Amino acid sequence: MQTSLPSLDVLKTFVVVAERLNFTHAAQALHLTQGAVSRQILGLEQQLGYPLFSRRARGLTLTPQGALLLAPVQLALDQLAQALAKAGEQPG
Repeated sequence: MQTSLPSLDVLKTFVVVAERLNFTHAAQALHLTQGAVSRQILGLEQQLGYPLFSRRARGLTLTPQGALLLAPVQLALDQLAQALAKAGEQPG
């Protein structure tokens, strides 16, 4: 069974949270509330069917699945941004 792709906004949120390992700091960087970021990550985890983060009293850590997913998602978002920039430079 193929999983539908998550939205780009949710994937971006995942990357920002993974880089900061803190919902509050990620929310500040994304100009969202901490609750909105937490709900996006929870929704992503539910969509995928596995946790991406371990929630601890002192913050977050990536699960093995989250760590495996991080680099490819970062690369895909970077490639998309580069393609959009390149396309925008084309005349006409």
